[in-house]
Amino acid sequence: MRDFTDLIDLASERLGGAVLAANDEWFAPKDGLIKPGTPEWREGVYTEHGKWMDGWETRRRREPGEDWAIIRLGAPGVVHGVVIDTRFFTGNFPESASVEACEVEGTPPAASFTDGSVRWTPLLPRTPLKGDTANSFAIPGAPRRVTHLRLTIHPDGGVARLRAYGEVQASPDVLTPGELHDLAAMDLGGYVTECSDMWYGHRQNLILPGRSTHMGDGWETKRRRGEGHDWTIVRLARRADIERIELDTDHFKGNAPGACMIEGCDVNGDTTANATWTTLLPRTPLQPHTRHRFARELARHACTHVRLNIYPDGGVARLRLFGRVGAAR
Repeated sequence: MRDFTDLIDLASERLGGAVLAANDEWFAPKDGLIKPGTPEWREGVYTEHGKWMDGWETRRRREPGEDWAIIRLGAPGVVHGVVIDTRFFTGNFPESASVEACEVEGTPPAASFTDGSVRWTPLLPRTPLKGDTANSFAIPGAPRRVTHLRLTIHPDGGVARLRAYGEVQASPDVLTPGELHDLAAMDLGGYVTECSDMWYGHRQNLILPGRSTHMGDGWETKRRRGEGHDWTIVRLARRADIERIELDTDHFKGNAPGACMIEGCDVNGDTTANATWTTLLPRTPLQPHTRHRFARELARHACTHVRLNIYPDGGVARLRLFGRVGAAR
C-alpha cells in the first residue's frame, strides 16, 4: 500500500489552506503551521517575545487546559494520515496532540468554529509526540469527507508544521456540467499517480495552482543517458473529453524537454497497467521557459487518465488539461 505522505496535503497553504484561529500564539504565529517547505532554524535570532521559531508556539501554560488551532483545508477531502512536525522544537514541544475534524461548507467566520455550534469528531486520539521529529500518524477507520481540522496540543508548546494527507473531494457544485474546467487541477481532485522519475522536482508540482515560482517548483527528471524517455500519468478529477491543453516550461531554460507527446485512456478504477492509450497530441517540439497552448491539434477522446511523455527528459512547470465533465460511467 502506498505511503499516505504520497497523497495530497489537503491543509497546504498552496491550495488555499488557512489557520483560522488559535487560542494562543505568543512565541510563533499560528500561520506557520501550514507554510510550504521544511521548517528552518535561525541561530541566535530573537523577537520581542523570545526565540524566533518556524512554526506555531504557545506560551508556557500555568493552569490546567490545552492549546488549540483551527485549520480550514485548502481542499476538502478524506484525510488518510497526518504529520505533526516538531522539527527544532526540542525542549518546548507538546507532550501529546489530538486532531478532530468537521465538514462545514462555505467560508463561515472563525468565531463559528469556537462558539460550540460546530460538531467536531475525532480523527487522531490524544497521542504522545517526540521532539524535533516529523511525527507521522495514519488515520484508520471509514473514510469521510472533512473541510476543517482542530489540532489540540497538550498542554502547550510548539509545532513546526501540520500536514494532512489525503484524497481531494471537491464540492459537487464546483464541477458544473457543460463548463470548461482544468480537470488536472489538484484542488478539483486531479492527482499525478506515477512517473518515470522525479529526481529534481516532485510530480505533484505539475498540477499545483498558479504559475510556478522557480525551477524547483515544477516536475524535473534527471539527465537521461540511455534509450527511452520520461513520462508521468495524471488521473483527471472527472472523466471528460480534453479540449485544451496548456504545458508550461516556465523557468526551465537549459533543461526543458525537446518535445512532448500526450495520450489519454478511459479506464474503470485507478490502475492503468493494462490500459489502451490513444494519442491526444502527437509528438510536438517544446520551447524553453514558455507557456504552450494546444487546442486545434488535439484528437478528442473520453479520458479518465492522461499520460505526458517528454523527450528525452527535463522539466515541466505546469500541466493544465481542460475539458467538460461528461456523463458518469
